[in-house]
Amino acid sequence: MSNNKQYFLDIVKHPVKFRMFLFFKLPAAFFCGVRFKNIDENFCSVTVPYKWFTKNPFKSTYFACLSMAGEMSSGLLAMTHVYKRTPAVSMLVVVMEATYFKKATGITTFVCKDGAMIKEAIGKNEKGEDIAAFYSTWSFKVKAPHK
Repeated sequence: MSNNKQYFLDIVKHPVKFRMFLFFKLPAAFFCGVRFKNIDENFCSVTVPYKWFTKNPFKSTYFACLSMAGEMSSGLLAMTHVYKRTPAVSMLVVVMEATYFKKATGITTFVCKDGAMIKEAIGKNEKGEDIAAFYSTWSFKVKAPHK
């Protein structure tokens, strides 16, 4: 594993540094309680709780909160692979597709387990039942050098 990948993973795994990153760069995810659970260069799992701040009127987790966690599970893997690359690489979600199977009424975990593809995120509840599947298509482009 390259030093850049390991450095990025060390930041994500640091309890304070990653929460500060969320607070300043992804405040909605911070306040919704979206958290990474496990990560390496090929696998990432992210959770989102069912709580007052994430609920909808139908007594389940609001779809936007599920979407944030689904995107983050693939996005953290993508960032692992592009962090401090030379030349620099920008990344952007260009397609987001979701399928919902049942209400999310507890902690939902999204897993991206294919670091090479970086596009599939599956959400499960505490019982291991599928809640939703998010498919993120990322665009990666080499950034123009600064002059």
